[in-house]
Amino acid sequence: MQGVDRSFVIRGRVQGVGFRWWTRQTAKALGVVGAVENLPDGSVRVTARAEGETMARFADKLRQGPPLARVEKIEETPAELPSGLGSFTIVHS
Repeated sequence: MQGVDRSFVIRGRVQGVGFRWWTRQTAKALGVVGAVENLPDGSVRVTARAEGETMARFADKLRQGPPLARVEKIEETPAELPSGLGSFTIVHS
């Protein structure tokens, strides 16, 4: 898949509220590939690849988060994901 690679660090109440599971489901529904993981500081990191408009929709969804989450801040930066990604996974720490 060609597309745009992005990394998102989401801060707020984002661990223990189903954020990783919700992110994987949202990514799959939109056709986004990549991964989501909890970080030791309580934030969540998402790395993703998608076409431009799809990436914009995905980023909007991340800003909202699942119902029990409270997204306070999201940092979006360019990323370089490995070629050949075919799915969206949850990284278990």
